[in-house]
Amino acid sequence: MVFLRQMGQKKLQRFAEIETFPNVLIYPEGMQGKWNEYFKNNHPVTLELACGKGDYTLGMGRLFKEQNFIGVDLKGNRIWRGAKTALDESLTNVAFLRTQIEKLDNYFAPGEIKDIWITFPDPFLRKSKARKRLTHPRFLQLYQPLLATGATINLKTDSPELYAFTQEVIAAAGLTLIEDIPDVYALPEVPALLKIQTYYEGMHLADGRTIRYLKFRLPDTPLNWRSIKLPSDEATVGGED
Repeated sequence: MVFLRQMGQKKLQRFAEIETFPNVLIYPEGMQGKWNEYFKNNHPVTLELACGKGDYTLGMGRLFKEQNFIGVDLKGNRIWRGAKTALDESLTNVAFLRTQIEKLDNYFAPGEIKDIWITFPDPFLRKSKARKRLTHPRFLQLYQPLLATGATINLKTDSPELYAFTQEVIAAAGLTLIEDIPDVYALPEVPALLKIQTYYEGMHLADGRTIRYLKFRLPDTPLNWRSIKLPSDEATVGGED
């Protein structure tokens, strides 16, 4: 009981701290089209969705100083870790946005996002939860108007189910597949961008799991997720609109 109480107090302390962090924005208002003002430059903006502790956001920020990176997550306790590290390392091109991913269009203007990274998200293995997968056409339709011309979506996952599902979506929706790597660490040379490891990726690798990667681009024509028929749709029930 003492341990649980201490954990609860630590979480509350972190929630209070991130409210004072200059690199954490919590349900901000009036940010659409103004991220260049926040970062004080016109560099392109890349998002990491469901960023957790922000390992990928931090890693990309270290690699590409002439780009801006925003980790998006709802859980402030996790965001605290990434935000604290960014402050400690003076990574002024890294920020964190605390909100639901479903509300991205409240915070970004059309064409404001250069790329999206989705790293080790919950695969929602139950078919009734398929629409919660961050590569489901429902989410792709949300992302599409916010993406700049030529923007890419990148998925890195240990889940063979989510990997296969995303391949299915790419084919059914007529998306442009740029890279499909069934085993990242089987490559003769792993690109620096794919060498970045999240906390969970380290655990998965220690457990002997295979890390998979997909990079794709959405079409120029507007998506209508309800019109995209996936082979697995007939077996999917429930979910949310």
